[in-house]
Amino acid sequence: MDSQFIYIVLIVVLAVVSFWTILLWRKSETKRRETDSRFRELENRLNDLQLENLESRLNPHLFKNILNSIQSHAYQTYFALDKMANVLDYILYESRKKFVSPHEEINFALNLIEINKIKVSPLFDLRVKTDINETDVLYDQPLLAPMVSIDLIENAFKHADLQSAGSFISVAIEFRSGRFSVIVSNKISNRKALQKENGGLGKEALEKRLQILHGDAFELRHFVENDIFTAHLKIDLREKA
Repeated sequence: MDSQFIYIVLIVVLAVVSFWTILLWRKSETKRRETDSRFRELENRLNDLQLENLESRLNPHLFKNILNSIQSHAYQTYFALDKMANVLDYILYESRKKFVSPHEEINFALNLIEINKIKVSPLFDLRVKTDINETDVLYDQPLLAPMVSIDLIENAFKHADLQSAGSFISVAIEFRSGRFSVIVSNKISNRKALQKENGGLGKEALEKRLQILHGDAFELRHFVENDIFTAHLKIDLREKA
């Protein structure tokens, strides 16, 4: 009888201990989830602040470059202003969004090229190639960080050798199978104007922005071969779909 009583007491004690263990575990799990949620919230706020800082550095730089180009080529002002209006609309409205569609970013990049074209001679070897699948289901979906193509295009026109024979700038934009790609190449200038200028995002800041918005789904490469500088950006948008 005593052993049976002790057995019942042990079962009751075990049940009570188990109950409190489960209760404490649930409370700690709830606290952990709250902590994780708070951490993610703070991380997102930090990322937003970093993006705002990057974009605030970018926009004045782009405006200055565009206006300088137009002012120095008055004979093409009407055409340039039309393209500039499209670029400004994109910057003022679309770029405020966290993501835009590949369609919008590609149109922006092409307008930016048209504006920069007035810096060079009509005889300059400027090659623009597009390979775009407009029927791709992701083509009009807001999945791409805005203005990711700016630095690649701007730097090509800034640092290219625009005078020597054999000079060129090549821009290839591709969107197929949910993958966005921009390849920009130019012959490097021998002038000492290659020193870093103030303004712009720069490679490190662009990579940081891409890391925040696209994680490991992008690749950004820069390399020089035979005096030709190439920048290649690839972003896989399928994971965001």
